[in-house]
Amino acid sequence: MDKTYQPEQIETRWYERWEADNRFAPAGAGEPYSIMIPPPNVTGSLHMGHAFQDTIMDTLIRWRRMQGRNTLWQVGTDHAGIATQMLVERKVAAEEGKSRHDLGREAFIDKVWDWKQESGGHITRQLRRMGASVDWSRERFTMDDGFYRAVQEVFVRLFEEGLIYRGKRLVNWDPTLHTAISDLEVENRDQQGSFWHFRYPLADGVTTDDGRDHLVVATTRPETLLGDTGVAVNPEDPRYASLVGKFVELPLVGRRIPIVADEHADMEKGSGCVKITPAHDFNDYEVGRRQGLPLINVFTQDAAILERAEAFDIQGRALQDIDPSLPGAYAGLDRFEARSRIVADMDALGLLEQVETVSNTLPYGDRSGDVIEPLLTDQWFVAVESLAKPAIEAVEKGDIQFVPKNYENMYFAWMRDLQDWCISRQLWWGHRIPAWYDADGNVYVARSEAEARERHGLPAELPLTQDEDVLDTWFSSGLWTFGTLGWPEQTPELATFHPSSVLVTGFDIIFFWVARMIMMTLKFTGEVPFKQVYVHGLVRDGQGQKMSKSKGNVLDPIDLIDGIALETLVEKRTGNMMQPQKAKAIAKATRAEFPEGIEPHGTDALRFTFLSQATTGRDIKFDMGRLDGYRNFCNKLWNASRYVLMNAEGEDTGLGEDPVELSLADRWIVSRLQQTEAQVTRAMQEFRFDHASQALYDFVWNEYCDWYLELSKPVLWDEGASAAAKRGTRRTLVRVLEAILRLAHPMMPFISEEIWQRVAPLAGTLATGEDGSIMNQPWPLAEEALVDDRAIRDIEWLKGVIVAVRNIRAEMNIAPGKPLEVLLTKGQPEDAERLAANRLFLSKLAKLERVDWLDDPEQAPLSATQLVGEMEVLVPMADLIDKDAELARLAKEIEKQEKLIGGIEKKLANESFVAKAPEAVVKKERGKLADFEASRRLLVEQREKIEAL
Repeated sequence: MDKTYQPEQIETRWYERWEADNRFAPAGAGEPYSIMIPPPNVTGSLHMGHAFQDTIMDTLIRWRRMQGRNTLWQVGTDHAGIATQMLVERKVAAEEGKSRHDLGREAFIDKVWDWKQESGGHITRQLRRMGASVDWSRERFTMDDGFYRAVQEVFVRLFEEGLIYRGKRLVNWDPTLHTAISDLEVENRDQQGSFWHFRYPLADGVTTDDGRDHLVVATTRPETLLGDTGVAVNPEDPRYASLVGKFVELPLVGRRIPIVADEHADMEKGSGCVKITPAHDFNDYEVGRRQGLPLINVFTQDAAILERAEAFDIQGRALQDIDPSLPGAYAGLDRFEARSRIVADMDALGLLEQVETVSNTLPYGDRSGDVIEPLLTDQWFVAVESLAKPAIEAVEKGDIQFVPKNYENMYFAWMRDLQDWCISRQLWWGHRIPAWYDADGNVYVARSEAEARERHGLPAELPLTQDEDVLDTWFSSGLWTFGTLGWPEQTPELATFHPSSVLVTGFDIIFFWVARMIMMTLKFTGEVPFKQVYVHGLVRDGQGQKMSKSKGNVLDPIDLIDGIALETLVEKRTGNMMQPQKAKAIAKATRAEFPEGIEPHGTDALRFTFLSQATTGRDIKFDMGRLDGYRNFCNKLWNASRYVLMNAEGEDTGLGEDPVELSLADRWIVSRLQQTEAQVTRAMQEFRFDHASQALYDFVWNEYCDWYLELSKPVLWDEGASAAAKRGTRRTLVRVLEAILRLAHPMMPFISEEIWQRVAPLAGTLATGEDGSIMNQPWPLAEEALVDDRAIRDIEWLKGVIVAVRNIRAEMNIAPGKPLEVLLTKGQPEDAERLAANRLFLSKLAKLERVDWLDDPEQAPLSATQLVGEMEVLVPMADLIDKDAELARLAKEIEKQEKLIGGIEKKLANESFVAKAPEAVVKKERGKLADFEASRRLLVEQREKIEAL
């Protein structure tokens, strides 16, 4: 093995070897185990959330593969409708100076496919860099032919059952992209805004009980005033009871609109009156539905004011009996420009009562950055009520289990208040809706135009036009678990690997993806899509802030693996920022955080860091200190393995028939290995990757490396040790290390494979020259019979004595290499027996000249003392230290403590301080005083011991 651990030299080499050997394909003879990767966007690159999630999935797959399960980790990417279309549109604009409309739909789609072939594999290359053992031979894409067939089949069947319909409904509308978008694509940003209070004149000479001729309503969006169709008051509000059923005259428009009683109006908020604009607000839409109010749309798709409004009933049917006139002064104005004009005009009419500054949130499109507008448009919807019922029952009955369980409550809360799902998008890239229209607007849903003609008896000469819209990406990804396995065909893969075993996902898409997969999969396969849902937290930066490009705190997992120079990192974080001051601040913060850039850490260290922080369901603060620590852990394992190989290669490691003799240390480490194997396995079963990684870390670093390797040296290097004893220790060294590597492999695949190839032949698990891999080796199983409780107790005693001697050396400033004489006294009879049996270990590891048992504690010379249980460890002090120098040092330390004590005593004696300072501050000062006094007492005791020498 190389002297130093260099991950960059082994990771790519091993991944290419595994993939070439087809190691990731299903192969086990055991029970099937499958995971479907949440398909990342084909446009994307691996971010920290992906890397965290993929590490968890790969750990599970590698673990189950080693258990002999028939494993499939299904890989694939999502076509990412909006993201991909935007990216290619920008590319075409930059390179050709054209828009997609200049190209036309077919030519533009060809451009998207060309781009996908050239650049769409970036994230899959990064998955390989993370060590993801997915079955690449089965890679799927949500726009491939097989998946397209599944999407069409589901759409047509749902339509035929009346569960898909087309209607005019309110949706999140992006005025820049000209498409409906999902709630997940809306960012709600906090802001300081205005709350305008307007007077709406009462009609027909009606007045309020207190004589006013108007009602006051307030809004943050004055431009929607033009579409008001009612004013709501609370049915319990006595102030307005007499006005329910009466009318107000809508300012600027002149439309008479009714006053209705609805619980949406909050009596405690403002005047208690609320303007109702059903065509431009989701809450108002529900009020309009309950009250039978018309819907009046006043916006174009660009969110500009129409010349004439559009009026509909709640079913989306056009209304002819409502005057659609709008003030001509606003026609064509952008909504925000119209807002300013309307406020000014209301003020001029004396109808602006007040303007209030408020903190509120504003919805933005995450792709366009434009303010989202609730807009009334024709869309396709899924009626979800009948689909939701079995999906709720599947979780209630335990057919699907959430880990942690509390996320079931989040799932139920959403599923029991479900709204019909808008599945159409006004894009070109995506699954085009399989519906065709004739000139009269009749719709024919079918799998193809030919099928539409055949099923409906349409003549060949009748022109049909396919729907321009495409399906929401979440619709197609909702079929992911069964569509990837060949459905609607009843394939062997579908029969073997469905339902899948576990879904690994973030809590933020339980509604958008998890719930929809459950509904769709139950509907079309009669099975749940997965048996467990492991919900992980989000990866945040070290201060707990969400990572985002705008904040300039993003970390690229590949940079953590391979390293990145400081200036390159600064450029990555600030390169596309439009605000120079913000870019400057981010550059400064980056240089302060990473003054030397980021050093290479390797994939295994990054994976282990993620796993160490994978507490169930909680967000994690990514800790660069931990990453450094786990790179050191990799180095520790590497160096320990070099020690083992140096002492075992070319030597007898107990594979033959010659007898072996196991030392106390051998029996102890084998016992602790069994306990660690059980601990790691239990943690993996419970999805406690933090516990699994910690158990492995503690065993490898604190027990195998720090203690057992040291305990092996007296046997291996002692000429008096028997050949059987040496053989036993070599066998234990290699076999325990080989088991460690198998335990580590799911978490740290590269370093474990590299070392295992050298260690396995010595341990008898791989014949020399055999072409094997650790990933196909059995997962270590704990054997209770190998646990030697006596050996564990004896080694803990031994460690206690060694640590006690080391503590005395540190306290008394005795050089680490100076041989000592040690006395053990008091304690139990077995302590003397342990001393007799382990004198060699003690002498070597504690660097002792001699160690004896003292029957009569009264005969002990003046000594430094430490306790190990009831037993005293004594180090006689005579001739060990420079008495005068040590007394001088202690005098300085005591003086220092006395000054600290005096300062706090003076502060606490000040009655004013004690009376005025917060109780916590006073308590803290008293605690510091107690600590300083305790330190002084120990120093005085130490001085007295030295003086007595």
